[in-house]
Amino acid sequence: MGKLCNQACQHCHVEAGPQRTENMELTTVEACLRLARDAKIAVVDITGGAPELNPHFRYFVSELSHCGVQVIDRCNLTVLWEPGQQDTAEFLASHEVRIIASLPCYSEANVRKQRGSGVFDKSIRALQRLNELGYGKGALVLDLVYNPTGAFLPPEQSALETTYKKRLREDFGIHFNRLFTLTNMPIKRFAQTLIRQGAYDEYLDRLTQAFNPSSVDGLMCRDLISVGYDGTLYDCDFNQMLEIPLAAQAKTIFELDYKSLEGAPIATNRHCFGCTAGSGSSCTGALA
Repeated sequence: MGKLCNQACQHCHVEAGPQRTENMELTTVEACLRLARDAKIAVVDITGGAPELNPHFRYFVSELSHCGVQVIDRCNLTVLWEPGQQDTAEFLASHEVRIIASLPCYSEANVRKQRGSGVFDKSIRALQRLNELGYGKGALVLDLVYNPTGAFLPPEQSALETTYKKRLREDFGIHFNRLFTLTNMPIKRFAQTLIRQGAYDEYLDRLTQAFNPSSVDGLMCRDLISVGYDGTLYDCDFNQMLEIPLAAQAKTIFELDYKSLEGAPIATNRHCFGCTAGSGSSCTGALA
């Protein structure tokens, strides 16, 4: 829904931050709603930036929920403490929105390294508030996302999930449903960090050499359409940030005939090895 965010994380492939002004307008939101209704879309995964900062976020969620669509909010947790967001957690709970929240580690030191000072404490308090509302304990789903703090592949997902659950429960009384491990993509802000360190080519080689063919069937680009804040269409979120257009004929949501996407080719490039390395990496974590 835009690139405006209250954080500016070093691994962010969107290059989101407080100074970004790109935000999805109401006409584009309405076009997304028409597509969801016409194509009987089952799941809409809302991302940013911090999507909650978009002025049309609540309208979008409310309309999707009314249509019976499962709504996912990619939440950075700290946004719940921003001015004007004091009741956002309650809003999400009232619409049974599934939350996939960023928490790169259960360790304050590692989170500070990736996301800055004070982020860990706000994130923990946000998770505790979500637990109070029933997230992670009953019907309301709360998943967490892990990103490596450097140029290496994530550890095995199920083992790390066990550690996360133990540490967060014992240290802070926090419960959640699942942990997703995501590989850092060599694009935008993380790519710039690698280039400054002289490690860009080495990281790309590491991803390429770790190619896992069993991950391909589960790639998000196989059954996902990514809509940019301006309505431009892409095969995945990463292609969106690299401005690699949809390989199918339609280029914006305003001209899309969704039936034309069936069997259409998918635009690829070298960064795609980030999703197929090791255990694989997609919008819902490991693939193999």
